[in-house]
Amino acid sequence: MEGKKILHIDSNHPLLWEQLEAAGFENHEDYTSSKEDIEAIISSYAGIVIRSRFKIDKQFIDKATQLQFIARVGAGLESIDCAYAEQKDIALIAAPEGNRNAVGEQALGMILSLFNNLNRADRQIRDGQWLREANRGHELEGKTVGIIGYGNMGKAFAKKLKGFDTSVICYDILPDKGDENATQVSLEELQARTDVLSLHTPFTPLTDKMVNSAFIDSFAKPFWLINTARGKSVVTSDLVEALKNKKIIGAALDVLEYEKLSFESLFSEGNIPQAFQYLLEADNVLLSPHIAGWTFESHRKLAQTIVDKILAVYNIK
Repeated sequence: MEGKKILHIDSNHPLLWEQLEAAGFENHEDYTSSKEDIEAIISSYAGIVIRSRFKIDKQFIDKATQLQFIARVGAGLESIDCAYAEQKDIALIAAPEGNRNAVGEQALGMILSLFNNLNRADRQIRDGQWLREANRGHELEGKTVGIIGYGNMGKAFAKKLKGFDTSVICYDILPDKGDENATQVSLEELQARTDVLSLHTPFTPLTDKMVNSAFIDSFAKPFWLINTARGKSVVTSDLVEALKNKKIIGAALDVLEYEKLSFESLFSEGNIPQAFQYLLEADNVLLSPHIAGWTFESHRKLAQTIVDKILAVYNIK
């Protein structure tokens, strides 16, 4: 396909490369060069496929004079200057459909593990302790689950809750997002009723540091917090304070405020923030390394979604 060179700057499922090649695209890869080095060659490419290696900002886009699309193999586009790309008529492609089921399953698994103290009980048994009463759990039945952000991820999670006899409510900045699995309510009503809060929001100026002390204190009841969305939406020090005063009963965090863009190791030795150290030691906190949506099945689904959307840009059947 003349003039349809694609640069892949992160590795992905091989079907993405194979199907694009079969459709006539010319694939190139560069998984190690710096952003500056990529900028020096990007002008010859019609498309770029990324995950999260670096930000695609105004400077990068200005260098990409032939760029027709930017495809991110993931749910969000916050690492891209979307407004500027759209000004340049560059198509923006993401794949929230590809990992929504995996995120929904992870959020459900985190709640059940938190409610039943599974991680703590497992550690205790390995240490020779058999503590039944200390690990008496809670049941999800009868609880009200509040979901903030009712797009692909929120909807997938609500669907997973159907068999648990819960009340599921959702809040979204867009109207008419509720469905048969969740009733859309105001933020005030959600804060009045929620027992379990699950975040499924993108990273935007509205969600940056959204879960702070004032937000937490607005909830009528103590609640459990699940975050499989974006780490910077939760102020860790405020979360810790709420855990200490028991306004938050327990927290399951797949994402952290401290994450770097490319998801490498969090801290150098001896440089752990005090709030994060508390999370590491707390029995009522469950942590995972941004793996909601990171399944073998979603690896393939994400790639297939990106292929389908790139072909749609070029009207290729």
